Amino acid sequence: MTKSKIGADQLITQIIKSIEDSKGLDITLLDLREIENTVCDYFIISSGTSNTHVEAISGTVKKDTGKLLQEKPWHTEGERTAEWILMDYVNVVVHLFQKPVREHYDLESLWGDAKITTFSE
Repeated sequence: MTKSKIGADQLITQIIKSIEDSKGLDITLLDLREIENTVCDYFIISSGTSNTHVEAISGTVKKDTGKLLQEKPWHTEGERTAEWILMDYVNVVVHLFQKPVREHYDLESLWGDAKITTFSE
């Protein structure tokens, strides 16, 4: 697995800006670095109001990180239904949910030991 060519801070900043530009809701950053055996260092979680909105947020994140940082997700899942789109940037994993799906999986509680930072809309 290849490490990112840019720093995690720069990638996180751009992803959050892209989500905000797309009117993503309830943006949360989970810092997982102090937790043993995690698959990445950070989760960025946000909600959209519909599958179209979640797709639009995902598209903006991909476009902006590709154009501005020359970064592409290593892996993406969930684009067909757009209820939960996962974008894996290796050290940073982005979770874009429709609100009911986010509430059901409740990643913030599941990873309750993480340092959590919330961003207002």
